Amino acid sequence: MIVLHRLNKEEFILNADYIETLEATPDTVITLTSGKKLMVKENVDNVVEQVVRYKQLCHQAISVIKKEKED
Repeated sequence: MIVLHRLNKEEFILNADYIETLEATPDTVITLTSGKKLMVKENVDNVVEQVVRYKQLCHQAISVIKKEKED
């Protein structure tokens, strides 16, 4: 999930897995896998950085701490 802003400065969260393409025309246009297009205030580089960070977090190893059983 990444945090973005519409052109009217309204903040929203986007599931980065649904991004198909990014374009700078000059506003940043995100095309989703559904075909829906979103225009955002962030530049393409910022969106890419957020997506990379999100993907890195998704693929981090998960460690489980085992709680000792109380007597």
